[in-house]
Amino acid sequence: MTTPDTTQSPGCPFAGVPASADGAPAVSAAQSTAAAEVREAPVADWVTIPDLYRDPFPIYRRMREEAPVHWVPAVNRYMVTSYAACHTIEQDDETFSADETGSLMKRSMGHSMLRKDDPEHRVERDSYGSTLRPGTIKNHWKALFEANNDKYLGELEAKGPGADFVWDYAAPYAAENLRLICGFRNATQQDLQRWSQTMIDGTGNYADDAEVWEKSARSSAEVDAAIDEMLPYFRKNPDHSLLSGLASMPIPLEAIRANLKMTIGGGLNEPRDVLGTTVWALLVNPDQLASVQEDPALYAAAFEESVRWVAPIGMYPREATRDTVLEGIRLPKGARIGVVLGAANRDPAVFEDPETYNLHRPKKPHLGFGGGTHFCAGTWVARAQVAQVALPALFARFPKLCLDPSAETVDAGWVFRGMLKMPVRWG
Repeated sequence: MTTPDTTQSPGCPFAGVPASADGAPAVSAAQSTAAAEVREAPVADWVTIPDLYRDPFPIYRRMREEAPVHWVPAVNRYMVTSYAACHTIEQDDETFSADETGSLMKRSMGHSMLRKDDPEHRVERDSYGSTLRPGTIKNHWKALFEANNDKYLGELEAKGPGADFVWDYAAPYAAENLRLICGFRNATQQDLQRWSQTMIDGTGNYADDAEVWEKSARSSAEVDAAIDEMLPYFRKNPDHSLLSGLASMPIPLEAIRANLKMTIGGGLNEPRDVLGTTVWALLVNPDQLASVQEDPALYAAAFEESVRWVAPIGMYPREATRDTVLEGIRLPKGARIGVVLGAANRDPAVFEDPETYNLHRPKKPHLGFGGGTHFCAGTWVARAQVAQVALPALFARFPKLCLDPSAETVDAGWVFRGMLKMPVRWG
């Protein structure tokens, strides 16, 4: 694959921006690159949002082969696709800020900790600690996950062969778990699903669809009302939930609202989509399914390989705080960046045969849960829900589970990716 000979970036609003007052790029020592090797980002004007949504992986392969960073006019940002470049960004929040100007997430959910840098980010993240720490998950939440899993596996079974694995099981299971973790006693798991999807659609609304924004705003207002109703209750009746913990902390109401909306998004979509993708991967790789059925300890590896193979959160934004150079590509101050975890996790420089699902591959750290100060706070909850509870119980109950051969199975997405249709049978 040849790289276009571009010394400037047509269509890129950052092209030609002076590096600094004296014309020299402000490059940190860790990112210093010989001047002769520094170049402008190639322009990927061939990339479209519909193509990304349908199947981004061939696009990512082509981009990675050309350069680790491209300017992509369709999404109005630099997309970073190599593992090394994404890892550099995750470890350097001074140069690559989470507090992006014009953030879609801020518009959809408010200014949450996910779009803040330390020390503000750390204060709000620490407020979640007691609810999401591994000890609390083991001693309190896991039993509730098991009860919910049994309930929704029963509902899947009652609907009979041909039921949709995602919408008849994985989604309500993840939503009910999240409802309890958050403390929304005044809402249903169906409310959580609707809130999550519409606000998540807003955070990924790069096409600026007015209907998407309207639905997102309506859900945002409903979440605000639910939070405002529950906080006084939990001040008098504390429990293990996030809202209960936040009710007693000196955190502004707007921050509580934004952080709960962020949690409703990732906290539902991530376990739902990892569960669907992992089961799909095992069903189309019967030798690997046999391995986990023979050795249930491998369910953890199956989960992690699924997150690497199809990152449920495929991209998140950052903004350059100064002129810099990333893996030989010049990035000016103010550059809008997409950290493409879905591409980094399939980088052949790190993972052998990366396009293939292989739970037996040598263990290497993936970037599916982010990294650095913004490493996903819900990682341990997702692992418990999916790897420790759902997967072993699912295949114990339905040892002959298979995809329905008479129906279509569909996966889609690039900012967020998962199974959209997954009819199954079990006998």
